Amino acid sequence: MKFYPKVLAGFLLLISVLPVTAQTAFKFAEVSDTHVGSDHALEDLQRTVNDINSQPDLAFTIISGDITEFGADEELRQAKAVLDGLKKPWYIIPGNHDTKWSESGGNTFRKVFGSETFSFSYGGYQFLGTNCGPNMRMGPGQVPRENIVWLDEVLKKLDKKTPVIYINHYPQNADLNNWYEAIDRLKQHNIQLILCGHGHANHVFDFEEIPGVMCRSNLRAKDSIGGYNIVTIANGKAAFEERTPVIAKNREWAAIPLNSHALGTGKGAFPRPSFAMNDSFPAVKAGWVYQDNSDIGSGMAVYNGLVISTNTAGEVYALHLKNGKKKWTFSTKGKIYATPAVAGNRVVVGSSDHFIYCLDAGTGKRLWQYETGKPLVASTVIVNDVAYTGSSDGHFRALELATGKLLWDFAGVNGFVENKPLYYQGNIYFGSWGNDFYALDARTGTLQWKWNNGSSNRMFSPAACWPVAAANKVFIVAPDRFMTAFNAATGEVIWRKSRPDIRMRESLGLATDSSQVFIKTMEGRLYGVSTQADSMQVSWQSPLEMGYELDPAAPVQQGSVIYVPTHSGVVYAVNTSDHSLLWKYKLSNCLVNAVLPVDNQQVLVSTMDGKLALLRY
Repeated sequence: MKFYPKVLAGFLLLISVLPVTAQTAFKFAEVSDTHVGSDHALEDLQRTVNDINSQPDLAFTIISGDITEFGADEELRQAKAVLDGLKKPWYIIPGNHDTKWSESGGNTFRKVFGSETFSFSYGGYQFLGTNCGPNMRMGPGQVPRENIVWLDEVLKKLDKKTPVIYINHYPQNADLNNWYEAIDRLKQHNIQLILCGHGHANHVFDFEEIPGVMCRSNLRAKDSIGGYNIVTIANGKAAFEERTPVIAKNREWAAIPLNSHALGTGKGAFPRPSFAMNDSFPAVKAGWVYQDNSDIGSGMAVYNGLVISTNTAGEVYALHLKNGKKKWTFSTKGKIYATPAVAGNRVVVGSSDHFIYCLDAGTGKRLWQYETGKPLVASTVIVNDVAYTGSSDGHFRALELATGKLLWDFAGVNGFVENKPLYYQGNIYFGSWGNDFYALDARTGTLQWKWNNGSSNRMFSPAACWPVAAANKVFIVAPDRFMTAFNAATGEVIWRKSRPDIRMRESLGLATDSSQVFIKTMEGRLYGVSTQADSMQVSWQSPLEMGYELDPAAPVQQGSVIYVPTHSGVVYAVNTSDHSLLWKYKLSNCLVNAVLPVDNQQVLVSTMDGKLALLRY
């Protein structure tokens, strides 16, 4: 995805409030969007590394995200091997391509490069870099909650007169769900410049009167040679030159005045997300809200008065359903994006540290663990005391719930598994980031059928959608904007439909009576599709208008209400009789991971920025 916010025409008129300390002139290289794994990317990166090494006056290099095309472990290792050839220090952050489609949930990036943030000083300036997401779940970008906490800690130790240059892969505007969290913190310091990538082109921006510069992709694109930027900090300005390796050509294209932008300067307040909609539905209240110090990238489960959740610090933990107070925590060694599965007194969850864990749901005590060949970002389903889980190592496994003993192992998965598998009529169904969709015999793991969407683009895979089934059919939607209905037993495609007026992506759910599939579209509309018909028959369209919408989380029905999660932190409650809005509640400005009804008057909601709440109405 690439977003192009409003570009500045000309230079910014900037107001200086704090004096700028005299700085030493220096130059550095800014490299962005290398996309290792795509055509010619490795060669383009190697040329850039060689070219940077040929210029002894460059003090260091910043690499501002989208290092890889798909966030794959091998792509990350290839990029690291080339970047290790740099003869001067270099500093790196991930971009959305490194995190959204990552087989390790971003955990391998941290292992390979040491961190997903950086902080260093040079020439009197402090350089700060953070991750941006989206992390695993499709939606707008987001600076991870743990990076915001990290930013607080770094800024707390920083003199407020020290000039700051901030680096993030995304532009610092509404392309990021929580752009204001970083900007509001930076404005309390001497922030002078923001650097980003993502758009693959050189542009100058105004980020709330802070000058921002987007730097071109390192890829050659339609040219024969790629390129990067050389930034010169001198005489109170930052000069940008586009550099073309091989021919050693420089082209200056921007000169940005460097002044301070402390909080309270400029034209006044800037727009911030509004939570005013909550005032319109006073009957809906948050019984409690738990704020994690890390992202929450999964759904939750309920067990005996407890809510069991996970976070990207690698923790599985339980909160008391009554008040949100924590009862127990179990720590793994990798980020977790899997939704916990509970059966009896056992909870099963996979971690990107390569292990599937089974814990006592009441105490958090580890009962068993099973090691896989690669990280796990997929969720588990438990049926008849068997835990079914896909991994990132090309395997899908069935484990005995009581002991963790391997019952069977299907080793034929193309790509990695991210979604929650579906159990239906004796089969297990799941998609992968290899364009394939699978049906396995739940008893033996034998392949019953496999379907491929025919695309050469992995990003169109039916991998993030949680499949549903009814009337002897299995239903999926995918980023290729097709909805497909299969014969559950044979895999025959009963119908496969794409409609320009209904742009489906990954979000679908099932009515409690199995008569309809709910689909949420990119236009922010909700539809019901018949499960009985032999073609795509739209039964109804809700008058609800949610706006542009990417959240893959499923709409969920409880009683006479359909709950609809969104990427803007809002949960909509829709009446099943006429599909009109009953209420809406905004918990955050970040993506809603999941909605889990507790009963007809309580619903659990988690958001990517680490909020877990119980809504009562």
